[in-house]
Amino acid sequence: MKVTIVSGARPNFMKIAPLCRAIDAARQAGKNISYRIVYTGPEDDESLDASLFSDLDMPRPHSFLGVRGVSYSQVAADIMLAFEKELDEHPAQVVLVVDDMTASMSCAIVAKKRGLKVAHVIAGTRSFDMNMPREVNRTIVDAISDYLFTAGMVANRNLNQEGMIPDYIHYVGNILIDTTRYNRHRLTQPLWFSSLGLRKGNYLLFRLLRRGLLDRRMVIQSHEQTIIRRPEGMPIVAPLHPYVQQAIEATEITAPNLHMLPPQSYLHFGFLVNQAKGIVTDSGNIAEEATFLDVPCITLNTYAEHPETWRIGTNELVGENSFALSAALERLLHGEWKHATLPDRWDGRTAERIVQVLLHH
Repeated sequence: MKVTIVSGARPNFMKIAPLCRAIDAARQAGKNISYRIVYTGPEDDESLDASLFSDLDMPRPHSFLGVRGVSYSQVAADIMLAFEKELDEHPAQVVLVVDDMTASMSCAIVAKKRGLKVAHVIAGTRSFDMNMPREVNRTIVDAISDYLFTAGMVANRNLNQEGMIPDYIHYVGNILIDTTRYNRHRLTQPLWFSSLGLRKGNYLLFRLLRRGLLDRRMVIQSHEQTIIRRPEGMPIVAPLHPYVQQAIEATEITAPNLHMLPPQSYLHFGFLVNQAKGIVTDSGNIAEEATFLDVPCITLNTYAEHPETWRIGTNELVGENSFALSAALERLLHGEWKHATLPDRWDGRTAERIVQVLLHH
């Protein structure tokens, strides 16, 4: 069985790395399965730092489609054309996509039209807001997939309510936790950590990614003022992409305890998550890691792809409400935060279960 694994952005690799190890292990056990990693972006993508693949203990992509752009339609069209050529040159029986990016949708459509099996890892997540491009992507991918690999029972319920074929749905667990478990003891402290006067458990980690949030300057300004003032001088570590840093700087709010830094390597950022007193973010992935590591997490969103993070985990959703953010920070800083109960099947064996299903079918 030849499996082509598609990545559309840097975060996808955190969910692909365990699959590579699981397929390698199956091959070593004599199973007829192999994989090829395809990255839809360019080889010189600045988000793919030099250490990423060694940090994740995985191979570099075998192919780069080289697609750039910001227009959803243009990116989708370019990826579909390039992926057609990729499959012509390197045939596969299964195309595996993760998450809900335009790249996932585009490659899934190409594969399905060619009569290939489509496998969707982290299927069934829903915001129920079809104005979100990612909701459109994930809904389309789920509708045409032959393997729907889910991370939780809420995702199973969503798929069942949408009338998906029950035999296609496989509750395998959260694959991001495979990576978190594998790397927990490999995390490394950044060299600059001590030079900034930071101490473990005595700083807040601040991380934003969502462009839709960044476009609302007044909201960002209000959040930033709350995050800076509420901790009363506690260091705030903010590894930010350039476009985020520009949005923060545009508010003209500065403070000596706010340390804006460039994006960090995977193992360095994992250290910062693991050792933080608390986290403020709009990232679902970080909320999942925080729940596993039992680190308090405040998410600037009204929903979570994995509701387990706020139902039984350390995550709390405050949306874009600065008053809710302030109240949450107050509880966090006074040690009144809830502790996590580890969700079902966050055991680090999700990738193994996925490979077992693929081989069985």
